[in-house]
Amino acid sequence: MIYLFNELSQQCSKATTEKYSTSFNSAIKLLHRDLRVPIFNIYGFVRFADEIVDSFHDHNKPELLSEFKKETHIAIKRKISLNPILNSFQLTVNKYNIPHHLIDAFFKSMEMDLSNTVYNSNDYKEYIYGSAEVVGLMCLYIFCDGDEQQYTTLKPFAQSLGAAFQKVNFLRDVKSDYQQLNRAYFPGVDFKDFTTAMKKQIEADITQDFIQAFEGIKQLPIKAKFGVYVAYKYYLSLFKKIQKANPVRILEHRIRIPNYGKAFILAKAGVRNQFNLL
Repeated sequence: MIYLFNELSQQCSKATTEKYSTSFNSAIKLLHRDLRVPIFNIYGFVRFADEIVDSFHDHNKPELLSEFKKETHIAIKRKISLNPILNSFQLTVNKYNIPHHLIDAFFKSMEMDLSNTVYNSNDYKEYIYGSAEVVGLMCLYIFCDGDEQQYTTLKPFAQSLGAAFQKVNFLRDVKSDYQQLNRAYFPGVDFKDFTTAMKKQIEADITQDFIQAFEGIKQLPIKAKFGVYVAYKYYLSLFKKIQKANPVRILEHRIRIPNYGKAFILAKAGVRNQFNLL
């Protein structure tokens, strides 16, 4: 009856996605049904690790993260875990042969969050790679389903999309990251004197990531293209809203896209997809 346990494990990862991110949950459900479960499994794993470093302030976070990392590698090696999130993740890692160096890079970034408060240029690039780009690459392994040439071609675009999402998150979450967690991810930026020029410089970098990412989305396998495109449009719309806000508003409020805005984005994306405009 192990199939019941595996099924339950994967339902836990899906429930985690639904609980933590309405945007990603909606986008994942637009992928082909063959792709949804493994992508939910990746999100559940990433979300749990992120919660350790961001939320468990009354507990020994380094110890918890170290144990979670060790248990992850044990689960992958054994091909089973009593932790349902890790069990679902190992199913995906082993099925799609996701390289372990991507997982190690992810944990390296999570470990950086335990000690780093101000990031220099090198730390920033390493953190972006491990926290966001490798997640995009894990998903790309699923989308390409063993086609190594296709993976190699799309790899830089997937990294750009992951980087764009993470940098937009940084701008959206400046209030909580800086004021509550004492983190300043953008190198050379002093949020005590966050100027319009600083904000525009960050936004110019993110714009290039979005431009690069879109070129890759157009080349994705048909099973993945629409769901990824909708996630891209969600984040691009959020980014444009952030661009219109002044630096003070960024520091005082967490900017969001309301549900009716997301519905409009989805409808518009559906029209483009129907007429093969992607």
